[in-house]
Amino acid sequence: MLDTKVKLLIADDEISIRLAMSELFTEFGHSVRSAADGLAALIEIRKEIPDVLLSDLNMPGMSGFELLSAVRLSFPSIHLIAMSGAFTGEAIPLGVTADAFYQKGARLDALLKIMESLPHMARPIY
Repeated sequence: MLDTKVKLLIADDEISIRLAMSELFTEFGHSVRSAADGLAALIEIRKEIPDVLLSDLNMPGMSGFELLSAVRLSFPSIHLIAMSGAFTGEAIPLGVTADAFYQKGARLDALLKIMESLPHMARPIY
């Protein structure tokens, strides 16, 4: 498991996803906040910068594609994880600005492994 406490922000328009993931990461001792869309996520980031942003790609209003790009430009220290059920596999979908990708519906241990690897990942320079 992750050795250090992580400040995590989850952006997803599905409340069940936000609640389940919030519960999971809170159980592991992490500080978790959530947002229902990209704009709400940006407001949360301005209140307190998280270590990690886990964002759905398909949200109404500001999509995860737009959110992740904006966050990368304005807050380059935040680790970005994109998630979606519309893409398969572990590879970051083309055109997505993120450090990692989690396929919705995949086993949660895959997401935990991504989280464990983030502090050690070399971040691409844009």
